[in-house]
Amino acid sequence: MTRMSTARRTHRAEVATRIVLSTFRANGLFLAAGDELAAREGLTSARWQVLGAVELAERALTVPQIARRMGLARQSVHATVRNLVDDGLLEFVANADHRRSPLVTTTVRGKQAYRALDAHQAVWVNELAAGLDETDLEIAARVIDALCLRLDPIKADATGTRP
Repeated sequence: MTRMSTARRTHRAEVATRIVLSTFRANGLFLAAGDELAAREGLTSARWQVLGAVELAERALTVPQIARRMGLARQSVHATVRNLVDDGLLEFVANADHRRSPLVTTTVRGKQAYRALDAHQAVWVNELAAGLDETDLEIAARVIDALCLRLDPIKADATGTRP
């Protein structure tokens, strides 16, 4: 038989728990909305995210670099990259620094697909944000960014923000 902890959450921790639970729900809703938007270009949210990570980096990245930027497992990103390469949206190029870890870059077709999706997302997010207080949105973004920083072991160790 295990002993149950008698620890109690502080009020601040209760609010943080609400944020975590709401984020889990929001993640599912965002992925569903992303799948709907991405389907217009024959993609899924996961493929759109990887395509965006490469396109927004403005330089070629390795699969491990993409995975780190996205906070995902290298294996899942590798599978998604391979699918995008097969679809002609990404391509592998030689990496002079590491022969066994090629760089990933966006093809012309990939750039076109990303731009089209970005335009769809702009309309969608403008509608989503309409009527919400801009200051509340800024605060929410800062809080989620701060929580992510505390959860990211690489960044947290570098900045000393991890408890």
